[in-house]
Amino acid sequence: MANEVNNNKVMAYIKGPGLQKVIAMAALCVLYLFFGIFGSNFLSSSTLISIFDSSYYTGFMVLGMTLVVITGGIDLSVGTVTVGAALIGGVAYNVWHLPIGICLLIIILVGVLFGFLNGLLIGKLGLPPFIATLGTQFISLGFCSVIAKVQTMRYPNITDPDGWFKVVFFKTRSGFPMGAIWLTIFFVIALVMLNKTKLGRYTYAIGSNEEAVKLSGINTANWKVAIYTLSGFFAGLAGIIYAATYSAITPQTGNGLEMYAIAACVIGGTSLAGGVGSLGGTMIGVLVINVLKNGLMSMGLPVQWQQFFIGVVVIIAVFIDIIRAKKASRAK
Repeated sequence: MANEVNNNKVMAYIKGPGLQKVIAMAALCVLYLFFGIFGSNFLSSSTLISIFDSSYYTGFMVLGMTLVVITGGIDLSVGTVTVGAALIGGVAYNVWHLPIGICLLIIILVGVLFGFLNGLLIGKLGLPPFIATLGTQFISLGFCSVIAKVQTMRYPNITDPDGWFKVVFFKTRSGFPMGAIWLTIFFVIALVMLNKTKLGRYTYAIGSNEEAVKLSGINTANWKVAIYTLSGFFAGLAGIIYAATYSAITPQTGNGLEMYAIAACVIGGTSLAGGVGSLGGTMIGVLVINVLKNGLMSMGLPVQWQQFFIGVVVIIAVFIDIIRAKKASRAK
């Protein structure tokens, strides 16, 4: 009897929301083997390091994006906010000559403020998430460039006295991946918040049936403000990792990074319709995208083909989600 119950749970998981997570993990393994066979030096340690290095700041962005998408929303500003916050932090360091520790706090503060603005526009003013975050995408893109006077801002190198922040947030001089440690820590924190707290329960509930949540007496507007503000906080953390990774921050960039975050969510099984998703699946999605990008580079294909194939993968993932949703509705 116990075995039968366990088997039923496994089958329910596979047929339900867990289907895309299983497919995403299988796709990750297949892609890695495929590029290992047909790519040039794909199985080298340098390629593996490159995959993880580019996963850190994307990973922080998707932590917030997953929460937002589960509510049935979207955050198109996360990419420009991430880079824009890093740009303003660079202004604080290079122009205002503030200590690097204060500059890092400013990066997080900028992310939180833009996330709070998104929350107000969507939760309190009732703007559609697509329109509101599209607006803040352009606002952050322009505002941060104005503050920087359209100048590239540079952060200290790892050998400089203030280069300690690279050692703390990216990797040590010996190559130890500190970015992975920070991402793991905040992944666990976000996982607990999503699965064990009231915020997580309401996040799923709002995405599943917001009207029912409102009728039960819950102020969904306040929770939306909190969720989008949290997304801004994670964008600020992504900005720190981005600055530690690249050092030189160029104005008018970041537009497009949000698409990789959205793609990772969809590939990992988070439904754009809301109410369904997991952080674990999203992280698998991040790895799928970065394996695909690095694998295509190892085969000598230009960036245009990377974008093409990522788009194909996203369409397939959405199609699978539609099939899953139809089966779930029939079962009800």
